[in-house]
Amino acid sequence: MALLVSSTSPQAKQRKSLRLSLPWGKLRKPFFVLLLILLVNGFGADQAQAQSKEYQIKAAFLFNFAQFVKWPGTSFPTPDAPFCIGILGDDPFGGALEETIQGETIDNRKLTLQHARNFEELQGCQMIFVSKSEESHVGQILSQLDSKPILLVSDINSFAKSGGAIGFYLQEGKVRFAINPSTAQRGGLRVSSQLLNLGKIVGGN
Repeated sequence: MALLVSSTSPQAKQRKSLRLSLPWGKLRKPFFVLLLILLVNGFGADQAQAQSKEYQIKAAFLFNFAQFVKWPGTSFPTPDAPFCIGILGDDPFGGALEETIQGETIDNRKLTLQHARNFEELQGCQMIFVSKSEESHVGQILSQLDSKPILLVSDINSFAKSGGAIGFYLQEGKVRFAINPSTAQRGGLRVSSQLLNLGKIVGGN
């Protein structure tokens, strides 16, 4: 579950620092990795560096969320189809998400990443991160994708409470997440009790 680093840019050095602060190689059990991310994540006062690290942490969360949710078999067109994570709208991760999932698998499925400006282009994905750039369209997105086997995640304010599956929020300088179990259930997704115990449970539409 390593955050892979392939350059010596300042952003890459920050990702390497995050990687070294988490014992990925020694701690392979997903629950403990996710718990560790919750405990140690945080960022300094420098705005640019803070935002970069914030999305490195969110990228790590996205990868780990996929290990705590079960999708119905009909979510995949073939037995060996890849697990697709979609980014709807502007990509705030700056390459961190690509590096996080590089070479990784979920239930023996290769992870792939897809970008789109139109949510209809991402309906073949199992997880979609809805960027803040799409905030004005969030009602339409939730309505169109409701009851579909897609885990919708975002850091748009009150996203989970509004009907998304998982919403990021900041608390005392750390990334936290809220979960709307009823949304996931409508899509046929089964969320692990371990993940529910780590997140803030909210109701929704």
